[in-house]
Amino acid sequence: MTRESSEEAFVFNPFADGFTNDPYPYYAELRDAAPAHEHPLGFWILSRYEDVSKLQRSGHSVDERYLTRLPRWKSDSRTLGKENRLMRGLAVLDQDPPNHTRLRGLVSRAFTRRAVDALEPRIATLVDRALDRIAEAGRADLVAELAFPLPFTVISEMLGIPVVEHTRIRALTGTLVRALEPLADPGLQAEIRAANHELTGIVRELTDWKRDNPGDDLISALLAAEHDGDMLGGDELVAQVMFLYIAGHESTVNLLAGGILALLRHPGQLRLLREDPRLAANAVEEILRYDTPVHLMRRITVEPLPAHGEEIPAGAWVVACLAAANRDPRFWGADADELRLDRPNAHQNVSFGAGIHHCLGAALARLEARVTFTRFARRFPSPAVEEVRWNGRINVRGPAKLLISVR
Repeated sequence: MTRESSEEAFVFNPFADGFTNDPYPYYAELRDAAPAHEHPLGFWILSRYEDVSKLQRSGHSVDERYLTRLPRWKSDSRTLGKENRLMRGLAVLDQDPPNHTRLRGLVSRAFTRRAVDALEPRIATLVDRALDRIAEAGRADLVAELAFPLPFTVISEMLGIPVVEHTRIRALTGTLVRALEPLADPGLQAEIRAANHELTGIVRELTDWKRDNPGDDLISALLAAEHDGDMLGGDELVAQVMFLYIAGHESTVNLLAGGILALLRHPGQLRLLREDPRLAANAVEEILRYDTPVHLMRRITVEPLPAHGEEIPAGAWVVACLAAANRDPRFWGADADELRLDRPNAHQNVSFGAGIHHCLGAALARLEARVTFTRFARRFPSPAVEEVRWNGRINVRGPAKLLISVR
């Protein structure tokens, strides 16, 4: 170890009381005290913008087979192997080239920008209906009325998942996303494995049915997608559908609810968006920066990684703290903790990743957010926050309840 004694005493504690309500003061301390931090739970953390951005674009791995030291919450992987991994490690986000290149080529052909842009009228309709309900009631939980139903409905319709499955699948994906939390609770790990197994079975039945009954939906397109003479195998198809379904709504809920909350807490910025809708696209980027929907990203080092006087060894689990990087004053300036919808470099946020693992659903999330924020700003001249309850998560973090009044 090469840290000074003051840094040796520092341990980043995302389990501290109050962290999940407001983690940003903790991130500031992390950036200053230990920008390359080895945690007692068996992983490393990078928190400054330069380091996080560089890691996203690096050739380090996402495949757990390179791990030489398991983080404590992955301890069951020693005996269970791929059975302890979401989608058995077959989804595109868990693959390195060349298999990543192959899978992304197949999936992205069915998830094009043109297809996403064609969804705008449907998204606008869903948003307007939700805003009508909120306006009629005068006060409502924005998460329940809009932030969750919108992306959940959109990705369900895109994939072609029958309405009858929604309630159970919604519960299962809520459990599965907790696998992204840095927790070591054996009981939770068992729940996640059970949910993983059950959802795999549901999706397998659905994809088998779609083979014989194709429709105008994403699952049917994935079944037909071909890249250089190659098609998705059965297990691979199930994994990609599960991944798209979970990623297609869980993080976007936080973007929509957290974004509306940020605007309500900064009425001058909300007014600015209302008066100048041309700011809409940049407003989405700034909100992605200001309150990142997914706070952490992981890589496994394939060679030693030097950082701030430390050498992170090969085979280490490295967590890049996206939310900390997105407020690093060394890159963003002295006003990094402020919301500025006209921030000229807001698009340089690291929220959707970069390089080969840039988020496949980024265009869809941006579209849903742009439509939601602009229509909300135009519809309600003086909305107010009545109650906020956070979801208690460290990684996929956002409001679980956002009670607002609009009268």
